[in-house]
Amino acid sequence: MTNNKQVEKIIAGDRFAFEELINEYKDSVIRTCMGFVHNYNDAEDITQDVFIEIYESINKFRGDSKLSTWIYRIAVNKSLNFIRKNKKHSVLKSIETFFAGDNSSNSNIDIADEKAESKTGMEQTETALVLAKAIDSLAKNQKIAFTLHKYDDLSYKQIADVMELSLSSVESLIHRAKINLQKRLIGYYKAD
Repeated sequence: MTNNKQVEKIIAGDRFAFEELINEYKDSVIRTCMGFVHNYNDAEDITQDVFIEIYESINKFRGDSKLSTWIYRIAVNKSLNFIRKNKKHSVLKSIETFFAGDNSSNSNIDIADEKAESKTGMEQTETALVLAKAIDSLAKNQKIAFTLHKYDDLSYKQIADVMELSLSSVESLIHRAKINLQKRLIGYYKAD
């Protein structure tokens, strides 16, 4: 089914067409969200929000871009909003924790979970956390471009469409993101 026919059917209230859309894009949306939030449960929650947004605003889809591009934009925006909201919540939680006299950090891995993992598993977890932290420290557009390219395997052209930028801008963003990640990771491992 073409995108336009699928959109028309969804607007007309065809639940089967919407279910097809979910089945077609769910894995890609989860991967996109995971690239930003690095937590599967959060990515699933955001994915649900993405499909609710799609359902509620499908009549606003003009067809100027591919349906997949529109869906990626929604997923990126929902992920960034989630991060912004969580940062505010995290700051408030840190203040509450400080005044409560609890010096434990929410970002630490639970000791019971750590003991259950093998040394190799712990090293992989640490590497994943270091990489996630490095990606999170990138400038917003670098992070978006890098995440869409590495987590979703989108081409530079597709990323340019999603981000509404020129192809050369996307190439530059990804290049700078790689350089910045390399610097951060080398700095981390030298310090270790």
